[in-house]
Amino acid sequence: MKRTCTPHDAVFKTFLAHPRTARDFLTLHLPPELLAICDLSTLKLESGSFVEDDLRPYYSDVLYSLKTRAGDGYLQVVIEHQSSPDKHMAFRLMRYAIAAMQRHLDAGHSKLPLVIPVLFYQGKRSPYPYSLRWLDLFREAEHAAALYNGHFPLVDVTIIPDEEIMQHRSMAALTLLQKHIRQRDLTSLIARLATLMQTEFMTGQQVTSLVNYMLQVGETPDMELTLSELARHAPQHKETFVTIAEQLEQRGMEKGKREACLEMARNMLKNGLDRALVMKITGLTEKDLQQIQRG
Repeated sequence: MKRTCTPHDAVFKTFLAHPRTARDFLTLHLPPELLAICDLSTLKLESGSFVEDDLRPYYSDVLYSLKTRAGDGYLQVVIEHQSSPDKHMAFRLMRYAIAAMQRHLDAGHSKLPLVIPVLFYQGKRSPYPYSLRWLDLFREAEHAAALYNGHFPLVDVTIIPDEEIMQHRSMAALTLLQKHIRQRDLTSLIARLATLMQTEFMTGQQVTSLVNYMLQVGETPDMELTLSELARHAPQHKETFVTIAEQLEQRGMEKGKREACLEMARNMLKNGLDRALVMKITGLTEKDLQQIQRG
């Protein structure tokens, strides 16, 4: 006789892997309001490969998909076998359900399926001692219920008035800039940004970070002018703005020098000069020359 280290799970999975048995199980044990929406004739055994590695040792791997009686809606049923109580079981079942939902989305569906977690318990301790309402696991269960049964907090900076943002203390400058970062002209923000940069709420590191963000993401064509205006309006950070402006100018010079070398190399190659000589004169690489010829 073949032995297994998890005989309870093994025999359970052997039985429940048959759709007919699963249909009988669900008919017997699903709450009436859920059974009423299930089309059990569409039961299909699914793989449990979506389960996270740290949960796999605890998962009996019985997952069924089915359709609703209303049509093309999707339901999924996670049936978990347990031979000993686990006070965090409700959370484990929730994680299984979320993982099943994610796999459903990954398969190309736009709507989440209703995933019904079911626990089959046959342990020595009777009755099962722990709540299967996962919200009961929170110390602040009432707040958890309100949070997870409602809309999550949303901070939509696109609709917050600038005047209100100016009162946001240490978050004001970041919020204001991220609201307007896609503007072609940021000069209208300079006075407000400078005001915020002069408050005690902003550190020098934060000022530098904001300016670098403007350089990397902003669409303002004349960033040097923006920096000089900021330096004029917020003189205590002038050194920071000057340093960044110098770095920007240096990058511009380096870019201009490279473009000049590329143009020179392009003309040399057109006139038939040896590639090795072109690279020696211009300092460019073979990859650069290949790029020139492709262009």
